[in-house]
Amino acid sequence: MAKRSSKTAVQQCRYYEVDNIFEYMVETYLNGNISVFRELYHELNKDARKDFTDFLLSEVEPIYWREILKETI
Repeated sequence: MAKRSSKTAVQQCRYYEVDNIFEYMVETYLNGNISVFRELYHELNKDARKDFTDFLLSEVEPIYWREILKETI
């Protein structure tokens, strides 16, 4: 299977059959699937990555921000 890259959030939602890819990514991280989270993050295009960061800072509890942001670098 070819690697996915430069996908929008909408494309990712459709592909993974979820309503919100950002929520799915956070849940994946919190469930301990760090490598899957990294893959999901790296599949996003530049704008979607920025949108994920905005989502993270506005919708996720602050205690997880630092951990998740470290994994995105």
